[in-house]
Amino acid sequence: MKRILGIGNALVDVMTLIDNDNILKKFSLPKGSMQLVDNEKSQLIKDGTASFKNSLASGGSAANTIHGLAMLKAETGFIGSVGKDETGDFFENDMKAAGVKTHLSRSNTETGTAVVLISPDSERTFATHLGAAVELRANDLNPDHFKQYDILYLEGYLISDVILVETACQLALNNNMKIALDMASYNVVEANLNHFINLIKKYADIVFANEEEAKVLTGQDPAGALNTIAGMSNIAIIKLGGEGSWIKRGDEIVKISSLPVKCIDTTGAGDLFASGFLYGYARELDLEKCGILGSMMAGKVIEIIGARMNEEKFSSINSAINSILE
Repeated sequence: MKRILGIGNALVDVMTLIDNDNILKKFSLPKGSMQLVDNEKSQLIKDGTASFKNSLASGGSAANTIHGLAMLKAETGFIGSVGKDETGDFFENDMKAAGVKTHLSRSNTETGTAVVLISPDSERTFATHLGAAVELRANDLNPDHFKQYDILYLEGYLISDVILVETACQLALNNNMKIALDMASYNVVEANLNHFINLIKKYADIVFANEEEAKVLTGQDPAGALNTIAGMSNIAIIKLGGEGSWIKRGDEIVKISSLPVKCIDTTGAGDLFASGFLYGYARELDLEKCGILGSMMAGKVIEIIGARMNEEKFSSINSAINSILE
């Protein structure tokens, strides 16, 4: 089975259930948005929501995907940057507990956190302080780490540091690794359009995008975007939420349906879709089975609060996967 190495922003998610939206107005957080905040405002928000029920989990887009893969018993590693603090220790220990081999840089800056405020209607509002997460640099990458893996998984949020991303991709190519890229967010694609296009054409074997991201990247509807992205890379995946997903490789096109589930919180749906797909890909399954595993993982995670499913949930997932493989 192929081994997967992820690289991304290392964050700790503070999942907070709020009883009404007044707290969002108090801190000028538009409902449903993702706002970058400085350390001072992050602390004010944490203090102002301390009375609400909350839970911690290691987070960040690529970290979510790698954690999910590790819980599926894939061999995984993660590269990121955290602070020399208890929050950084929590991130590392949480990833290791799932079976992830961590390759972390330690900074004097505080570990990044994402306060996720979950409204009674399940809408999520993010107040994210990136902290040490954005201090990962190209010279922090150890070439020996890449020799241990077969697939490199990148989150699009790293695109602002083009040198870091290109260095990681070149190290992957030097070790005959396949490169998978998740587009991250439509506004990130919009702000870095040319960089994304160049990155995909030059390096990407697998590209994950939702409908909005694909439209910003190509200017086309999902069907057109699928063809365009598949022409730029090897495998293109367009995620359409409740309508499922489309996958294309060469002349092969596969439509995957979403699962009938009760949606509680969509946090991590795209990240865990990538976990399921890459798990199938690492086991050299056909595209349809890869897509089914992706859809199953996305469907399971939206039934809970946050992007971290417990061992009991994964036990049932692994049983279902074994049935699919049989």
